[in-house]
Amino acid sequence: MTTFLPPLRLTGATLLRDGRMQRRSLVVEDGLITKGPLPEVDLSGYLILPGIIDLHGDTFERHIAPRPSATFPIDAALRSTDREAASHGITTAWLAQCWSWEGGMRGPDFAEEMMAAIAAYRPRAHTDLRLQIRCETHMPDTRARLIAAVLRHGVDYVVFNDHLPEALEVAEREPMKLAHWASRAGSSPEEFHAKLRAARAASREVPRHLCALAELFDAHDIRYGSHDDPDGETREYYRLIGARIAEFPTTVSAAKLARACNDPVLMGAPNVVRGGSQSGNVSARHLIAEGLCDALVSDYHYPCLAEAAWTLVDKGLKTLPEAWAMISTVPAEIMGLSDRGTLDHGKRADFVVVDARSRAIEATVSGGRLTYLAGEAGARLVSALPGRRLAAE
Repeated sequence: MTTFLPPLRLTGATLLRDGRMQRRSLVVEDGLITKGPLPEVDLSGYLILPGIIDLHGDTFERHIAPRPSATFPIDAALRSTDREAASHGITTAWLAQCWSWEGGMRGPDFAEEMMAAIAAYRPRAHTDLRLQIRCETHMPDTRARLIAAVLRHGVDYVVFNDHLPEALEVAEREPMKLAHWASRAGSSPEEFHAKLRAARAASREVPRHLCALAELFDAHDIRYGSHDDPDGETREYYRLIGARIAEFPTTVSAAKLARACNDPVLMGAPNVVRGGSQSGNVSARHLIAEGLCDALVSDYHYPCLAEAAWTLVDKGLKTLPEAWAMISTVPAEIMGLSDRGTLDHGKRADFVVVDARSRAIEATVSGGRLTYLAGEAGARLVSALPGRRLAAE
């Protein structure tokens, strides 16, 4: 892990604090935002915004397997993911790993490998990397194994998935698509059909299974929610067992039920940037306009987080403080991270430096450590570092 930045006062920039843009200085010392007359760095022409907190991203899968038949070591993939996240202003990120009956990179064996790999990599990480488990519901036979793995590796976020209905429909109507799905999971179509039958046979055990998991998660302060709720009834079903976070509701009715119950709604930033869902589900922009979305996540594309905030500003749906809160302050609140998400004194020094004209991210600082540097802001920061001054003398 890199060392802390030396004590610095960043001046001349416009920063986001107390919900509004202000021309104030930002002091960084010992990994925290603090006060004091320290050596100054002029960042006139820049914005300083809280570091981005990403609650769900599966970009790491492409670093592990850029092609379905070409896989690489997890450790190398985590290094690449770490650096990519930092370059796009992300200071805390949950990697969304499946625990699914599908098998392959989405099965329990691989999930346990990912848990161990992240635990081993974390001391060297620039970004605060964590793991979200996307738990397929029809796997009651793996409950003890899942609980043991979650507790052993300190997993703090789980969402429930139920992709079995979709898979059964594909099996009936689109055999070629199912064959591709099976191949991606490293199975033959016949083996994949057998997995589907086994998952369907466990249907009666699912409610008790989920309640047992929810009880365990509550006891260990693990946040949990549901993924891809198709309607209000499904959202209500999950919230009744304690799964309060609504991740990617696919319809307005599911999002409305979550809002009525004060459950946070998460949508994909790519949906905002592209103007709609790539899979034909509800538009994130529409939900935001209706006040039915609380936070945005990267989903499958890290650059879209910052870009989505600017898109909301340009479309007149949010002010910059409101839009940026959806990728910083609100995610921190959802996960109970009281030490980050704002630029208040005493918080972790997590922030990004953005060119006010081009909107390009030119520096990322995570926990007081410089994780990404580029452009003119990079040159100004480097010139202020003690080693650079001594070399010049």
